[in-house]
Amino acid sequence: MRQVLAIAGSLRRGSLNRFLLRAAAGLAPAGMTIAVEEDLASIPLFDEDLETATAGGPEPVSRLRAKVASADGLLIATPEYNHSIPGVLKNAIDWLSREAGGEVLAGKPVAVVGASGGPWGTRLSQAALRQVLYATESPVLPRPALFLRDARRLFDESGRLTDASTRDRLAAVLAAFARWMDVLARADASTRP
Repeated sequence: MRQVLAIAGSLRRGSLNRFLLRAAAGLAPAGMTIAVEEDLASIPLFDEDLETATAGGPEPVSRLRAKVASADGLLIATPEYNHSIPGVLKNAIDWLSREAGGEVLAGKPVAVVGASGGPWGTRLSQAALRQVLYATESPVLPRPALFLRDARRLFDESGRLTDASTRDRLAAVLAAFARWMDVLARADASTRP
C-alpha cells in the first residue's frame, strides 16, 4: 500500500487547496492512501540558529519531517500568491530540505496540483514550486497537470468537490502518480547492489 502525505500550501481553514486534497483522499486509486497534513501553522520561520539550538528543528518540524520520511510520496496543492508559492509552503520545504534534521525530500516522489479562486489558476505557483523541488532533488510527476481557476464554483458550501470533470481529472493525476511512484521504486531497486 502506497502512503501519500498531502500538504496544502495555505493555512486558511476554507482553503480550496485543502478541499482539493480532501477530495484526492477520497479518489485515491487502489493501493494508495492519502493523509492530509493539517499543521503547517505551527512550523516556525526557518532560522539556522533555531535549527542548531534544537538539533535539527523544533518539535513541529520534527513531526512533519517524520511524516514525510515515512510517506512513499507527497501530494502538494498550492495556491498562487503574487505569481508564486505561499511563504508557509516554502518555509516548510526549507526546513525539510536541511541535512541537520535529516533531509527527507531528496528522491521523494511528488505530485503538484493547485486551485485558485481567481481567474488565472496556479500555473506560475506550480512552476515556482517545481523549481524549488528541483533544488531539493525531489522527482516531480511531469504530467498530467491540474490547474484549477475560479475554483470556488467546483466545491459546495461544505468543501466537497462536486464538479464531475474536475473529479475525473484529479483521479487521473492520482493514477499517474501511483504509476510514477512505481517507476521510481523500480529504478531505485535496480540501482541497489
